[in-house]
Amino acid sequence: MAEPVAAVDCGSNSTRLIVTDAAGRAMAREMRITRLAEGVDASGELSEAALARTLTVLEEYRGLCARAGVTRGLCAATSAVRDARNGAEFLERARAVLGFDAVVLSGEDEATYSFEGATIDLDDDDGRPVAILDVGGGSTEIAARIDGRVVGYSMQVGCVRVTERALGPGPVDAERAARARAMIGSALDGAAAGAPALFALGPELRLVGLAGTVSTLAQLDAGLDHYDRSVVHHRRLTRAAVVDWRDRLGSEPPAARLGRPGMVPGREDVIVAGLYVVEAVMDRLGVEELLSSESDILDGIAARLRPSFA
Repeated sequence: MAEPVAAVDCGSNSTRLIVTDAAGRAMAREMRITRLAEGVDASGELSEAALARTLTVLEEYRGLCARAGVTRGLCAATSAVRDARNGAEFLERARAVLGFDAVVLSGEDEATYSFEGATIDLDDDDGRPVAILDVGGGSTEIAARIDGRVVGYSMQVGCVRVTERALGPGPVDAERAARARAMIGSALDGAAAGAPALFALGPELRLVGLAGTVSTLAQLDAGLDHYDRSVVHHRRLTRAAVVDWRDRLGSEPPAARLGRPGMVPGREDVIVAGLYVVEAVMDRLGVEELLSSESDILDGIAARLRPSFA
């Protein structure tokens, strides 16, 4: 009988784990805010404090994997490690802690795994084209299956990066909002030039949003005071709702945001920047609705690890 597999996502803002059985059913899902990317923009390196936070969580995950009987796994690092001079050192330390391989994904690989994971349980809906939007801490990926292959593009904007460079963590004024829009708009110009097919999918496009910004938005929109996957997964979110929550949260300090039902601790200072990214992408793609997905890059990586993957 095939043993469980584990996938770990070391993102810019959070470190997450999934353990799945041979049939792909999730046995465990864990998330911890570790802010691995903290200060990378300014210093070019992962700080010792950020490394320590993340490696402590990886130690915890190793214990969970051992108890679940995992013998095969992969740790995937993304934007923060791609951008850091000491990224290779982090990967070496992560391998030693976890007992399985740790690699850094290219932006294109990140987009592909995210697409495969987010669409793993998505219905066909009359064959309409599907694109995914993965807003991370340091980067944002857009991907779609076009002519039988996944086409993806990774932009160097994410909720942590936009917060640190343009928006700041507190209440948003007009000047900061303009800086954030300009930063995101420039990244989208590059994406449209680099992957024009993604921006020509037409008005029937179904956009699926994943990762922390969208998941937290879905919880806020539902008014949840505790996480309920059945409510958040595949929740429909309008562009008007994205703008409303962006502006509402943007008018508050992080402490006030944290008091709202559905806010995930550790996201209160960066979620507004993430929502600026979400709204800008929806505007550029010409879509008025976003479907939240709790299946994401972890599901895509875990599927590739299973012996039954074809």
